[in-house]
Amino acid sequence: MLKMRTLVLTLFCGVWFAAFFAEISCEDERPIPEDKLLVLTVATKETDGFRRFLRSARHFNYTIKVLGRGEKWRGGDYMSAPGGGQKVRLLKSALEKMKEEDRVVLFIDSYDVVFASGPKELLKKFQQARHKVVFSAETLIWPDRHLEDKHPHFREGKRFLGSGGFIGYAPNLKEMVADWTGKDNESDQLFFTKIYIDPEKRKSINITVDNKCRLFQNLHGALDEVVLKFEDGRVRARNVLYDTLPVIVHGNGPTKLQINYLGNYIPRSWTFETGCTICDEDQRPLSGLKESDYPLVVIGIFIQQPTPFVTVFFERLLKLKYPKDRLKLFIYNHEPHHEKHVSTFLKDHGTEYQAVKVIGPEEEIDSIASRNIGFDVCRQDSDCEYFFSIDVEVVLKNADTLKILIEQNQPIIAPMITRPGRLWTNFWGALSADGYYARSEDYVDIVQGHRVGIWNVPYISHVFLVKGSVLKTDLSASDLFYSETLDPDMAFCHNVRNQGVFMFVSNRHKFGRILSTENYQTTHLHNDLWQIFENPLDWEERYIHANYSRIMKDNLIETPCPDVYWFPIFTDVACNHLVEEMEHFGKWSGGGNVDTRIQGGYENVPTIDIHMNQVNYEKEWQKFLLEYVAPITEKMYPGYYTKAQFDLAFVVRYKPDEQPYLRPHHDASTFTINIALNQMGSDYQGGGCRFLRYNCSIQAPRKGWALMHPGRLTHYHEGLPTTAGVRYIAVSFVDP
Repeated sequence: MLKMRTLVLTLFCGVWFAAFFAEISCEDERPIPEDKLLVLTVATKETDGFRRFLRSARHFNYTIKVLGRGEKWRGGDYMSAPGGGQKVRLLKSALEKMKEEDRVVLFIDSYDVVFASGPKELLKKFQQARHKVVFSAETLIWPDRHLEDKHPHFREGKRFLGSGGFIGYAPNLKEMVADWTGKDNESDQLFFTKIYIDPEKRKSINITVDNKCRLFQNLHGALDEVVLKFEDGRVRARNVLYDTLPVIVHGNGPTKLQINYLGNYIPRSWTFETGCTICDEDQRPLSGLKESDYPLVVIGIFIQQPTPFVTVFFERLLKLKYPKDRLKLFIYNHEPHHEKHVSTFLKDHGTEYQAVKVIGPEEEIDSIASRNIGFDVCRQDSDCEYFFSIDVEVVLKNADTLKILIEQNQPIIAPMITRPGRLWTNFWGALSADGYYARSEDYVDIVQGHRVGIWNVPYISHVFLVKGSVLKTDLSASDLFYSETLDPDMAFCHNVRNQGVFMFVSNRHKFGRILSTENYQTTHLHNDLWQIFENPLDWEERYIHANYSRIMKDNLIETPCPDVYWFPIFTDVACNHLVEEMEHFGKWSGGGNVDTRIQGGYENVPTIDIHMNQVNYEKEWQKFLLEYVAPITEKMYPGYYTKAQFDLAFVVRYKPDEQPYLRPHHDASTFTINIALNQMGSDYQGGGCRFLRYNCSIQAPRKGWALMHPGRLTHYHEGLPTTAGVRYIAVSFVDP
């Protein structure tokens, strides 16, 4: 009976103790209410990184309290010597005011931090750590490597404490910082490390480190561990070494570029489902403004080398959809060859702008100094709100570019421009270890338009918009483009990054492209004519008739005589340039039968002409025939295929007192191209071509239109008399 009572009592006590401890366990594992969490961060200055931090915090509804606003930062430079003591002082002061025993405080850096998830997940993982204070963990020990052996060991994971982020109960954090008496520029990292490696203090305060990056991901020393994870309309950073999804990502130390890259996506800046979710935030709309209220912009134009299509550049500048009386021009021209282009533009249009400043080649100012001077023009103008820097080789096709960039309201933003047929652009997605180009994972997708948005990048060039307020504050240094080791564009971007200013590139619109300046010669009158190889798209836009594409699409081709086809091919500019180039060369033939320029030295049907090879234009002309004439030939003469070879291609001049006409003849060709280079009526009277077999004449050739006809046997023809003025035609005997 006694044994039975003892057994019952034992069972009763066992059940009671089990229930008691279960209750305690349940109390410990009960979720911490989200309203018990307070995020503290130090930000003495509102930087681009800080604004990014706040945006990610707002996305998850974190409660943020910012310490140190308005204070001067005296905590040192993290990239060189240890520092950060100012943060500890501010934290200690804030904690002293907290009375709640169950308050949970997250103390985190902000300039280089983004939240990847919300308070609920953070608090859950904090509880699961089963410590009162949890620090972020590092792969590398810093600043005192001699303390390595004193750090506790883990079977797996990172051993070393990182002071850039920790979470804990307010009373425990108070105890941890109670002994701080250091100076603002002393090391917070060393202070917390010494507490952590002291076994008694570590136990008393109940500290551990987040050794598998479940709460915090420090990027320094861990770049190979971190990848982006896209899931259900959000983006996380995944640690592939530990297969964890950290709540907070910190670009500590020299990993600012990497946090900028991750911040382009995390937590939801860009996803495959939504595209860019932040592109339309905090914009500066211009649509409702009077033109007189548009922000004043200084446009800096930089001509540093001989460049094709400079005249076209200025034509596009005129077409920018922005009030010209709200624009000031700063033009730097280092190249004497382009002085005529600049002076012509300013003579015709300079007075349309609010002000113009020109630095010419005679002033012998180098390109680095010129860009710094350009910035100073804006800095010294109290009304200047933006500086729009553009190199003359930029082909800005979008007339709304300036307005689009201003409305994005970023400190520095570049329109993405490309090079046709290549992956080249005016931005870099990443940098190599030595500061040069490296390809980011998303670079190709951005260039090809598979990912569209505005992108925080480490390097931009050739064309960008910078806020005047940024030039007057963060970027007020007068030598932003100077470096002993880097090119000016790289030096500028390096200095911008060092100031914590973000640079963005936008591919939300088609903006334009960049010209190749390689092999550009300045020995001709109209050097752009020779650009059909280097810049074929720009050559086509300048010189090929606007209706050329309609020949195939809309069958825009006429048949004025049997097997004679008439179609648009050249712009007026092309015609004028060819004529002016030949007149500038000036070595017209005498029109006699003896002609040493051709094989055999004898011409049966001579004309007053200049051959394309005399002006070194035969390769370019053959390319023109192959690209633009051959497709028409093959369309209109089915079954015939041409490689557009020619023995003779030349510009003919007809004048009443020189050679007014050409007697009947066959051409030494399979087919002939005859392009009218000027206009009957305004330039000359008479002229035209008559096909005798068909008694059919074309007596009013259209400028820029080509006649194409068979050369031998069937199309015996003559040039009709020019009775007044001067008539020019470009003739090619194709496939002789």
